[in-house]
Amino acid sequence: MFRIFKVMALLCFVPIYAFGASEYKAYSDYERESNWADQIIPSIIVGNPVWIEQTNGHKFLGIYTEAENPKGAVIVAHGRGWNPDFELYGMLRILLADAGYSTLSIQMPILGGGAKVGDYIPTYPEAFHRFDLAAEFLSEEGFENISIVSHSLGATMANHYLITVDETLVNSWVFISILNGLQEMFRIKIPVMDVFASDDWEITVVGGYERKQQILKVEGSRQVVIQNALHFFERREETLVSEIAEFLDSLYSK
Repeated sequence: MFRIFKVMALLCFVPIYAFGASEYKAYSDYERESNWADQIIPSIIVGNPVWIEQTNGHKFLGIYTEAENPKGAVIVAHGRGWNPDFELYGMLRILLADAGYSTLSIQMPILGGGAKVGDYIPTYPEAFHRFDLAAEFLSEEGFENISIVSHSLGATMANHYLITVDETLVNSWVFISILNGLQEMFRIKIPVMDVFASDDWEITVVGGYERKQQILKVEGSRQVVIQNALHFFERREETLVSEIAEFLDSLYSK
């Protein structure tokens, strides 16, 4: 069953790009987004597809998976070029719902298959807009405890979102295998969890010590390394989700 959900984003200014999240120029490849949606929607068994409308009229796909007696809700943000149900992200949205957190896995802005990480920088304001809209969606569903659980480039996008916006409904953040380090953690006042794989990409592993020194300045934050795991946590998804759920429980099950 499809639902169309339209909200206005919180007004947030992005000095580095000289415009706010609701005043972005669209850079995402909407045709590729549509192709992803056409492929994955027929195969969704757990959860329901929802369409969330941006201020420019474009509707991006989300997959909303409700938990029984939920303790909170999670926005799941995928990595470079993927979709809301691709492998790790499908596991995250389903297993986190099983752990008591309703999930909204959203289509992040994507470019062509050959795009590099740096090519995505112009898409960040549109990503910020989508985070705002996803949080508004979950708030309308009655949630006050809202977290972002983001992986790889999705984690980098979430990082820039949280250091850019003046207001957000998001009150915790889990970043998995973040790329290019953690930016300006001093601007982030909500508890965070840094989780990465023991055999993750080198850029993520080598920055672990520095990130830990930054996040431990915020009460309730932690860092976890998943042993015997790779960047996409193949066959280690349940361990990853167990650690995330334990972190969220420490914040929301009091």
